[in-house]
Amino acid sequence: MNNASSHIQAIVFDWAGTMIDHGSRAPASVFREIFRRRGVEITEAMAREPMGMAKRDHIATISRMPPVASKWKELFGSDCTEADIDAMYADFLPLQKETLAQHLDLIPGVADAFQQCRQMGLKIGSSTGYTRELMELVVPAAKEQGYDPDCVLCSEDAPRGRPAPYLLFEAAKRLDVYPMWRVVKVDDTPVGIQAGRNAGCWTVGITRTGNGVGRSIAELEALSKGEVDILCQKAAADLSAAGAHFLLESAADIAPMIESINKMLSEGDRP
Repeated sequence: MNNASSHIQAIVFDWAGTMIDHGSRAPASVFREIFRRRGVEITEAMAREPMGMAKRDHIATISRMPPVASKWKELFGSDCTEADIDAMYADFLPLQKETLAQHLDLIPGVADAFQQCRQMGLKIGSSTGYTRELMELVVPAAKEQGYDPDCVLCSEDAPRGRPAPYLLFEAAKRLDVYPMWRVVKVDDTPVGIQAGRNAGCWTVGITRTGNGVGRSIAELEALSKGEVDILCQKAAADLSAAGAHFLLESAADIAPMIESINKMLSEGDRP
């Protein structure tokens, strides 16, 4: 095994859809509900499209989608305002906290992958669009299941969320790792991959377990292999378009990928 300290020194994992909550189901349902309460029906695809952003930014992005903006103006006689977005965000937090409690299971295999990364000498960071209040539920549950990263960065920890690179810069600072090509960002959303590219990291996009597929384990098992393949291919295409250097179906398979990146680094490659 390569000495990871001479090449990759840290990994920064996303949370929902990457390490917990197979299919990133908790946030999607809540975004739909807060718009439904105002008489605006949005599709699951609309709810998922901005996934990875800080949650207030996510709500604002949905509000600007043409079908949503048009329906809002029809109902309320004006465009959705900053005050409207603040009100929906205020609704979002308690609803998300309630829903999140049902979606705290680690994705199969990621606890073992975490230990493999530890054995390779890697520092482990994490970042999320969730607030710190929400992560107070997630972090202890993950630790009980065997996942305990060195730092947990939330939407409040940077002046702007993904795709801005600031959370990754903060993670590198807290983990004391530089330059940024010694860091791998693992994420299931295009904006998470963009953040990694903007920061100068290697980026690994997660398909099967993530937001792009958006299915629980049971939901995937009910589909044919061909149907699952189509969903994974679409997620892969979106992550590749965002700039992912590599793709995996699950973060459970990250350790061999780190070995591959280390080999590339030893040959002089950089992200």
